[in-house]
Amino acid sequence: MTKKGTKMLLELKDVNVHYGKIQALKSISMTIKERTIVCLIGANGAGKSTVLKTISGLNHLTSGEIWFDGRRIDRLPVDVRVGMGIVHVPEGRRIFTDLTVRENLNMGSYTRKDKQPVKRDLERVFKLFPILLERKNQRGGSLSGGEQQMLALARGLMANPKILLLDEPSLGLALLIVREIADIIKEVQKEGATILLVEQNASMALRLADFGYILETGSITLEDNARNLLLNEAVKEAYLGGG
Repeated sequence: MTKKGTKMLLELKDVNVHYGKIQALKSISMTIKERTIVCLIGANGAGKSTVLKTISGLNHLTSGEIWFDGRRIDRLPVDVRVGMGIVHVPEGRRIFTDLTVRENLNMGSYTRKDKQPVKRDLERVFKLFPILLERKNQRGGSLSGGEQQMLALARGLMANPKILLLDEPSLGLALLIVREIADIIKEVQKEGATILLVEQNASMALRLADFGYILETGSITLEDNARNLLLNEAVKEAYLGGG
């Protein structure tokens, strides 16, 4: 087994993205090593979600390169990226509300052909999210907000990700559920996944992460080990309530 953090899994090189005439990302460069949690924090509108959408293929580059697991991917379609192990759990959960929990999870594994591992992964997500096992025959729309977020995460795991792109997993959730989601994210990392985490809850993100990037108006203004960012006075003042 490769030691955590020894292999480069994802690299963005001088990435620029425009929405029409508006430049959303400005020469973004990032590196993410396998089996690590990297967080991306910044204010609303800083471009955090745009970074994730660009990696997963929902947005197109104006210029720059994206490399994943030794292969350049910025010209590849979304479905090919998913097949390579790039799984995006977007902001707002976006589950299939009319489908049952079990059907939502099946949709996560839709592109996979390895049926026995899929069965094992279903057992795994039910172990990680026991409430979903209890609710497996309920429609997704009948779940609470926290349960829907768990379902969105579990559906992402059913795609067998090498890297999980998580966009605001704690948004709008009660503190107790936020802590539960944080514990699950850490457990997923321990099981071998790499995670790029976008979070408004900067304190939670930096406590979970190994490394962090600060994004301001489309540009990375600071990067460091997460522990150092937690102790950085400017980061405290801007994102951690001053302390």
